[in-house]
Amino acid sequence: MSAATTRSRTPDRLCAEAVDLARAAAEEAAAPGVVGEHAGVVSEGDRVVTHFFACKELGYRGWRWAVTVARASRAKIVTLDEVVLLPGPDALLAPEWVPWSERLRPGDLGPGDLLPTDQDDLRLEPGYTGEEEPPPNSPLSEEMRELAEAEDADVTPGAPAVQPTVPTRGTIASVAEELGLRRARVLSRYGLRAAADRWEEAFGPKAPMAQAAPASCVSCGFLAPIGGSLGQAFGVCANEFSPADGRVVSLAYGCGGHSEAAVMPKPPQPASPVIDETRVDPFPLRPARDSGSVPEAGDDETAELGHS
Repeated sequence: MSAATTRSRTPDRLCAEAVDLARAAAEEAAAPGVVGEHAGVVSEGDRVVTHFFACKELGYRGWRWAVTVARASRAKIVTLDEVVLLPGPDALLAPEWVPWSERLRPGDLGPGDLLPTDQDDLRLEPGYTGEEEPPPNSPLSEEMRELAEAEDADVTPGAPAVQPTVPTRGTIASVAEELGLRRARVLSRYGLRAAADRWEEAFGPKAPMAQAAPASCVSCGFLAPIGGSLGQAFGVCANEFSPADGRVVSLAYGCGGHSEAAVMPKPPQPASPVIDETRVDPFPLRPARDSGSVPEAGDDETAELGHS
């Protein structure tokens, strides 16, 4: 360890003894009565010392006033460097800022809310292909294929032909199985109409969310179509932030999470800051008495107005 390193870790004696100078500077920069007791000294380098004072300001629990003093080589006069308010080890700090896109959770979207969709949203792709699977040039095509293979699993080992649910040969169910009509009964017109009425009432055009939506689901990229006759009027919502996620919705329904309602613009890149290091701007810690917009009146002038 060099001698310079040893000196930098040992606080300078004259700078460490300048507690009164540091306290006066902290009280001048802070509001009256918020500078507490002396909380320690830290050496910042050769003849550079920082004094810490407790902060009694409301809302700043654990913060400390840091006053840095220094002196020149072979000088006996200690001068003030800077005064700042810094958080201590157990200081009460504000939580780290999180972008809105990461704070948003499913179900947060309400009537009248508009959820911007990024132009490069990975959940959407061009709809001109007319196919369910991504095109070969899609960035998600290979990833989705691997994900489908990883999540595909058989609950019961063996082919469907050897499952115990296969109907006995010679029965009506076995004949329906050979014709591709496995189900013995399907929904009637009454059953279809009753289901459509329920879905229309829950997620239809008269819902409060649909009344405040910028567009309907018929033009939304998150709408997954369904087959059969009900597919002409309904689909399945696949937007995780929509209150209808995973629900059958009417094509006339809508919410603020519409894929084409708003596209989030890319934030502009700020220019690099230009710092002029050739001049020094004075910054007084306390404003002058005559720096206000209204001149200060003397006792003679206030006496004429009848002030006591």
